[in-house]
Amino acid sequence: MKLQKKRVMRLAGVTAVVLSAGLWALVPAWGQSSPAKGMAGMGGTGNVALTKDIAAARVATAKYATNLDAAKADGYQILTKEIPGMGFHFVNPNISGFDVTKPPILVYEHTGPGDQWQLGALEWVFTSIPKNPPLPNATFGFFPAACHYVDGTFVPKPSQADCPTTAPGSGAAFFFWHPKLYTMHFWVWYPNPAGLYSSMNPLVALFNGG
Repeated sequence: MKLQKKRVMRLAGVTAVVLSAGLWALVPAWGQSSPAKGMAGMGGTGNVALTKDIAAARVATAKYATNLDAAKADGYQILTKEIPGMGFHFVNPNISGFDVTKPPILVYEHTGPGDQWQLGALEWVFTSIPKNPPLPNATFGFFPAACHYVDGTFVPKPSQADCPTTAPGSGAAFFFWHPKLYTMHFWVWYPNPAGLYSSMNPLVALFNGG
């Protein structure tokens, strides 16, 4: 299993921004199990736009790719502990709105003991599904209304008034509550055969419990 992890990390753990035009042309296919999945109805112009969005997102977040401390220094803090098949979420409360170079949420995989982290996806959230997706052919997931605590614990609750004062089990301080949200993941740092915008990624199951 350790050897398998090392092989996967060598293949998929990207630690630098690759500027080769040929590679950028292939990047949109990372998240697709077939050309039609997640790309239906997208012509050549859409492909070019998506490739540019991926490039911009990767350039902007390259410093966080394997450096969680850098993300924390820039204001990201734990939002959720590990969600199997997805990862650990870190949120920057100072970022709002949509900017492909400024994701409010970073999704990390804990790839090894201690300080070994790999950025997998960038994420944005919306109170309703945008009529005009901010990224070409984007799809959306869903997260229920929930109370969040400073240690990454979250408890689904319909209103802030229903939130426990401290996190059940850990006693961590209250962080914030949010209403139901629609989520948009963008797997630009880890391949995802389920789709570039899929909430879940079967390949990160290797790190579940990490």
